[in-house]
Amino acid sequence: MAVFTELSFDEVTAFFRALGLDAPRSLRGITGGIENTNYFVDTDSEAYVLTLFERLTSEQLPFYLHLMKHLAVRGLPVPDPIANAQGLILHVLKERPAVVVNRLPGSSETRPTVAHCRSVGEFLARLHVAGRDYPRQQANPRGLQWWNEVAPALSRCISAGQRSLLAGELAFQNQIALSSDYRQLPRGPVHADLFRDNVLFESGQLSGVLDFYFAGCDALLFDIAVCLNDWCVDCVDGCDDVERIAALLSAYESVRGLTLAERMLLPAMRRAAAFRFWLSRLWDVHRPRRAALLKPHDPVHFEGMLRGFRDASSSSSLAVVEFRTEVDIVRGGNCGKTMLD
Repeated sequence: MAVFTELSFDEVTAFFRALGLDAPRSLRGITGGIENTNYFVDTDSEAYVLTLFERLTSEQLPFYLHLMKHLAVRGLPVPDPIANAQGLILHVLKERPAVVVNRLPGSSETRPTVAHCRSVGEFLARLHVAGRDYPRQQANPRGLQWWNEVAPALSRCISAGQRSLLAGELAFQNQIALSSDYRQLPRGPVHADLFRDNVLFESGQLSGVLDFYFAGCDALLFDIAVCLNDWCVDCVDGCDDVERIAALLSAYESVRGLTLAERMLLPAMRRAAAFRFWLSRLWDVHRPRRAALLKPHDPVHFEGMLRGFRDASSSSSLAVVEFRTEVDIVRGGNCGKTMLD
């Protein structure tokens, strides 16, 4: 979240009045994130988040907004878009597409425990199950096609060593995407950005999941890999945390079991997830957009993670993860560690 378009209190008051909501009593810009303009808006009766979309168009947004509504109706703790008198959930403010959602309780957890990871794994599986009957289709906007599109431009901005890493990993991921195992992966709506700062906890319980604006239809395993790369990595040394990985995966499988193809491709998909966020952070650094409050993320973290995965794969190291009563062999553990529950 960020502030690209500044709003006055009077502008927001008029907008809320048109939606039939109570008048705001406070308005505060949100500095986290890098894609949209976001404000916390409090009224006497409710707390909301107001989002103006700076990148996505009115034609692109229905997939995201209706996915959130779809999940909220099914009882998942996600933002629920507010409809106007005509039942529309996509609005316009200051010539930009806009949405108002309820503000979910809790705060993000920067140092997750095994219990936090267990909650995230269960939620992610519930999302994937609930998404089975979601009718809208849209490719992952930061998936393989985007990687291939931005790679040439990024190559001109980075070092020779980084260019070699980028070219090698892109070739590897294109090859994986053509494999028969990849074609067997279960697919559906994925959050695709389920980082620690997008999940809220209150009194130790998962109370909300935010920011669905990178969602799309992709391999469900990609979502799992994104979570493992953020939630289950040690904050200090960047290595895999064995217990957290086991907790997240076992909680996920308590709701939806992994297929054989998913088990086989998990290491490759963790590389894909690290690659995706390395590329997007490089893009934000080298192709920045103006914003009143904007803090681009450092790409170094995911570059190091990607190199670690590649080194582990090339040295044929084995990582062992126990899924409840069975043991799966998964190649390429981060930091070359052996993960055994």
